[in-house]
Amino acid sequence: MDLANLSAAFSQITDPFVLGVVLLAAIFGLFVGAVPGLSATMAVALLVPITFFMDPVPAVAMMVTATAMAITSGDIPGCLLRIPGTPSSAAYTDEAYAMTKKGLANQALGASVVFSCIGGLFGTLVLITCAPMLADLALNFSSYEFFWLVVLGLSCAIFISPASTLRGFVSLLIGLLLACVGMNNPAAFPRFIFGNDDLLNGVTLLPMMVGMFAVSEVLRYATDAEQKKLVITTQVGNLFTGMWGLMRKYPKSVIRGSVLGTIVGALPGAGADIAAWMSYGVSKRFSREPEKFGTGHVEGIVEAGAANNSALAGAWIPALVFGIPGDSITAIVIGVLYMKNLAPGPLIFTNSPVEIYSVFLVFILANIIMLPLGYLAVKLARRVLNVPRNILMPLILLFCIVGTFAINNSVFDVIVMLAVGVLAYLMEENDFPIAPAVLGVVLGGMLEEHFVFSMIKADGNLLMFFSRPIACTLGIFALVIWIFPLCRGAYKMATRKQEV
Repeated sequence: MDLANLSAAFSQITDPFVLGVVLLAAIFGLFVGAVPGLSATMAVALLVPITFFMDPVPAVAMMVTATAMAITSGDIPGCLLRIPGTPSSAAYTDEAYAMTKKGLANQALGASVVFSCIGGLFGTLVLITCAPMLADLALNFSSYEFFWLVVLGLSCAIFISPASTLRGFVSLLIGLLLACVGMNNPAAFPRFIFGNDDLLNGVTLLPMMVGMFAVSEVLRYATDAEQKKLVITTQVGNLFTGMWGLMRKYPKSVIRGSVLGTIVGALPGAGADIAAWMSYGVSKRFSREPEKFGTGHVEGIVEAGAANNSALAGAWIPALVFGIPGDSITAIVIGVLYMKNLAPGPLIFTNSPVEIYSVFLVFILANIIMLPLGYLAVKLARRVLNVPRNILMPLILLFCIVGTFAINNSVFDVIVMLAVGVLAYLMEENDFPIAPAVLGVVLGGMLEEHFVFSMIKADGNLLMFFSRPIACTLGIFALVIWIFPLCRGAYKMATRKQEV
């Protein structure tokens, strides 16, 4: 690393204008992330017109900071109201809300802020030191590797299910069915549209997310007398109390979540939401106390929270080195880089070294200021706990309707939100978890796309899915995950018959 370029980058970052942009972007990101129905991608998209009037460094700094803050603050409504602010928060919303009901909102929110910061700094370190190597690895992934990676991601639906494995599997199938709607398939053939042109683009993820988590919660409150009596009196104190203890208790979870988040983020098309789902599932799989997951256990939040923000930095690896977006956010950022004459690619490190070093420093700054600003955001959100639920729930429903309509200015999205909300309510009333259904919608399209492309290349030969070293490793691992529970169940059944 050239010290002269690094010094020049540091001078750019410490410019009062750039620091002011970072602060305003942080506040904006915190607000967008905390509003159910909005997302980090939307935050970046809304900032694009402003970048037209900025130099490259403040423009990129604004988007990096807003993204990191939005991902972190998305955990706040999930913890306090069981309504995830962003899709990446949905993986552990139920866990965080269960902690709130147990009086542990302080610990849940503290873990979210602190370990998001740690994961973000880890991902940034990898971005700085290993970008060319990891980007090259991601480019070696063909459709075979991506297919097995998606299968592993869907396997997490079974691990994160607090109900029985069968109910989790049924919920996953419902999500995969919703993912089949529309023309978003390799053949571009309209499926399950029932003559409605609004369904040609499929079931939009954000309205579905709002419906499953927010509308279902409103319906549950309206129909459950116990919910009406529920008053959450938790007061959020010092978020950082006990965080060092969690670090010492779950060091493997922090490292595992940070590493997995960075790797998943570096794979084109993945992103923070998939990283969070996978990390939470892996956390439960390797936990010493898996039976506590879903009852208000902080371990999964520690690991998935670290994966969230480490994935953000990881997504920049293929974006900067090869111009391949790691997620929807970096896809927008790449367009801004081209607009600022910073063409992504291997030569960007030699043609624009000062700007690249500035990006690295912005990542570090954004994750550091996450601690004080996240603390203030949680303190302000604490007032939500004091609002009577008979007032809060109608306001939430109204806000969800307005927010969902604003996404695409579509009344149909509002109808989808309400319909999916009723579906989620009925599922939960019958002990079917909704998290696997959400994961099925997120990954369903990717699963079909990579499977079809792989079958075309393999000419129908299924053995070709194991023809490459990485694909073979991932495939065997996925099959073991699926077959091992079946073998264990068969063994237990045979043992019981012998005992009888």
